[in-house]
Amino acid sequence: ADPLPTEGRLVNSCIQAKRKCQVDPVCSAAFHHLNSCTSSISTPSPTQELLVPEDCREAAQHLRNSSLMNCTCHRRMKNQVACLDIYWTVHLARSLGDYEMDVSPYEDTVTRKPWKMNLSKLNMLKPDSDLCLKFAMLCTLNDKCDRLRKAYGEACSGSRCQRDTCLRQLRAFFEKASEAHAQGLLLCPCAPTDQGCGQRRRNTIAPSCALPSGAPNCLELQSLCVADPLCRSRLVDFQTHCHPLDILGTCATEQSRCLRAYMGLIGTAMTPNFVSNVNISVALSCTCRGSGNLQEECEQLEESFSHNSCLMEAIAAKMRFHSQLFSQDWEDSTFSVTERKNKNPALTPQPWVPSLFLCTLTLILLLSLW
Repeated sequence: ADPLPTEGRLVNSCIQAKRKCQVDPVCSAAFHHLNSCTSSISTPSPTQELLVPEDCREAAQHLRNSSLMNCTCHRRMKNQVACLDIYWTVHLARSLGDYEMDVSPYEDTVTRKPWKMNLSKLNMLKPDSDLCLKFAMLCTLNDKCDRLRKAYGEACSGSRCQRDTCLRQLRAFFEKASEAHAQGLLLCPCAPTDQGCGQRRRNTIAPSCALPSGAPNCLELQSLCVADPLCRSRLVDFQTHCHPLDILGTCATEQSRCLRAYMGLIGTAMTPNFVSNVNISVALSCTCRGSGNLQEECEQLEESFSHNSCLMEAIAAKMRFHSQLFSQDWEDSTFSVTERKNKNPALTPQPWVPSLFLCTLTLILLLSLW
């Protein structure tokens, strides 16, 4: 797996940008003043006006041309929370004027090396074992995945489970375990009648402890999330990459980015999960009852998970791919998820086949006419 990104690997991390700003007295003074402003200015909804004191507007104006304006963070970087604190402080300067929909603070860097998995030891399982059990086995056989999974398993079980500790360990798993192992555990395909497989998939997020007790109002859950820089960042990242752009369901970005953003919410106040053991529908653990005049806004938030065509298509596509992994006759027991996905003819269309056929047919016709 790629190592955790260092600040130097990001194009313009907010931590680096702040260091540059501190060298300039004007930029440094403006940033510190703006930082004191953000604690007194609440984040408005799209229907509310952003009320900013004049002195805060002046401080924001001084930052308009600084490197802070385009700074970003990374999900796997060290000092991530400190980076996000800087981003949301500067966000006030970015969004002055007309209300601007939040933009994800995360730089979407490309993984340079494909994740690798070894299937050779799966023969100790029964041939008819479900795929969720197989992916759990692959995690157990990987030292890092096994260690991280045991950590959140212990933190999220027992009668004295502390939800904050459970969520922190869940975030650690989905941030530090390889993407292939994490996605395999969470997005393993199950037969609709296989309750045991579906239950294992749902319990990947330890619903008994990680999810809130009872059913809070979805807007209250959102307010709790927005007040926390990390949760707010993950929610905005999800809205950025899993948002249908039109009534036709055209998705904003690639499916891989949507899945990464969706999994980033696990371990936050907005942790989603599968709603049952028999299908792949997901939802937040909240309700819109008692929303009053904000009923429509609440339902839109809830449906951005439960009726999100981009998210559902991304989950279904990843499950189909996982199913194909175990149905192929691989040349060796170790495969690269990205390389094999592109090279295996069963998984990649071969556009040259019809082209060759048409060329041959055309040549025959020309010869016959000649």
